[in-house]
Amino acid sequence: MKLEGIHHITAITADAQSNVDFYAGVMGLRLVKKTVNQDNPTVYHLFFADEKGSAGSDLTFFEFPGVPPGRAGAGDVHRIVWRVGSHQSLDFWEERLAVNGIESDRAGGGLRFADPEGLAHELALVEVGDEPLIADHPEVPADLALRGFHAVCAYSAAPETSQTLLEALEFESIDEGSWEARGSSRGGLYVYESPPEERSRQGAGSVHHVAWASTIDEHEQWRDRAISAGAQPTPVIDRFYFRSIYFREPSGVLFEIATLGPGFTVDEPLEHLGEKLSLPPDYEHLRAEVEPNLRPVINPRS
Repeated sequence: MKLEGIHHITAITADAQSNVDFYAGVMGLRLVKKTVNQDNPTVYHLFFADEKGSAGSDLTFFEFPGVPPGRAGAGDVHRIVWRVGSHQSLDFWEERLAVNGIESDRAGGGLRFADPEGLAHELALVEVGDEPLIADHPEVPADLALRGFHAVCAYSAAPETSQTLLEALEFESIDEGSWEARGSSRGGLYVYESPPEERSRQGAGSVHHVAWASTIDEHEQWRDRAISAGAQPTPVIDRFYFRSIYFREPSGVLFEIATLGPGFTVDEPLEHLGEKLSLPPDYEHLRAEVEPNLRPVINPRS
């Protein structure tokens, strides 16, 4: 049993339209699902990914309109690391971000920047055998595009307390503070860094949770493994597009283990992903109540 790297990362936005403008318009990702937060179906849940809506490239956002800015602290994922394929790609993104008013810095051989709400990103030149997860965008050449997630970086004052759980989940220690979840087709890193003095405050631009990918057949076994290491996972929750369990790892970061499937084409054809408001069957009866209260979102890619 091995987890297949990062499944998705979920963050918070205060403005769905600005969020779509940046991630689908500037960063070249595809808006693959426009639905609602299943724990609070009065607000959007937006999913951005590669052209096929693949796990491993799936950055999602809960919209809480007007929520104040967040601040990452101990127990938070504070930076998302994406793969790119060349130095030319870093040059391309440095220029493209600047044209769109986003400052960036070269650091550690990569390119670091934050989205308009302060969510930190890094583009890293990574050579792995994993399939590049690329979205089509008329302004972003495929060979320069984002290729999916490489890592998430979390703040922890005592990362050693997480060792037992990470080992139970078959993460492998790479070096001090870095762990890898690598399956047969994909891998992803979990990296600890020292926290700032300021305390965490969840809000716009902050990460809500990180999900790791499991096959459907092994999902329940991962829940058992988490329990054996002292975690307190939820029961399996059917999210329609995948099944999920949630628990906090000792540093405080909220983990999810999500299944590879059924996937986003379960209720929309691939060529029309994200074009309409999709509601899972258990929420369809709320459409007349929910849809009029969601501000329409225009996809710049359309």
